[in-house]
Amino acid sequence: MAREDRFPVWEAALLAGVAAVFAAALGGVYVSMPHSDYSFLKLPRNLQELRVLTDHLEGYTSDYTIQVLVGYCAVYIFMQTFMIPGTIFMSLLAGALFGQLGGLALVIFAATAGASSCYFLSKLVGKPLVFSLWPDKLMFFQKQVAKRREKLLNYMLFLRVTPTLPNTFINFASPIVDVPYHIFFLATSIGLIPAAYVTVRAGIALSDLKSLNDLYDPKSIAVLFLIGLLSVTPTLLGKNETQGRAPADMAASTN
Repeated sequence: MAREDRFPVWEAALLAGVAAVFAAALGGVYVSMPHSDYSFLKLPRNLQELRVLTDHLEGYTSDYTIQVLVGYCAVYIFMQTFMIPGTIFMSLLAGALFGQLGGLALVIFAATAGASSCYFLSKLVGKPLVFSLWPDKLMFFQKQVAKRREKLLNYMLFLRVTPTLPNTFINFASPIVDVPYHIFFLATSIGLIPAAYVTVRAGIALSDLKSLNDLYDPKSIAVLFLIGLLSVTPTLLGKNETQGRAPADMAASTN
């Protein structure tokens, strides 16, 4: 049987193993909690379900802080690893339960860990999936990374700060286009701060939030793009400096 036609046994085993680790973490949290009705524990799909979840968890956060933190991180990282939508509700939840500073630190940690987990999982088994799901985006991303190799951190910061490319795609495609992990890690942990700040701050006043569209009004989006442009300024300056030196170097070589 040809290699392309075989069932990807080890890849499936790896995915199952990763999922089992997260399941074990959540199982440990569950058995350490007091007996109660936990039917409210489900991934929120809208603001109303998020408010219900928040109301129930607020009572546990003070008495079972470690369990809530471990459970929160396990769910968030699992969602990031397997590209499950809805992490924006988890970010709002962090603000509602832990406040501005605690919520922001928690979201940055969980988001960076989840993105890193997705990065390494994709590096091992993700190449066929990326080519299948995002062929055009992948070609664009690959060309941009190749062009900006010398100032790659600035470019990756720009992508993280602005909604130019989806974060899910960046997480999964970065190892495929040879973005080094240290650059990926720095760009993720730093670049997600502005958007996480906005979301966590909104979670503190969750009862006043009418729609997810209220999170990013035109002013907020403009600020994010401004931060993004500042992050790529060194790249643009370096490019202009290189272009300015080229004619001078050519003139010197002819003399």
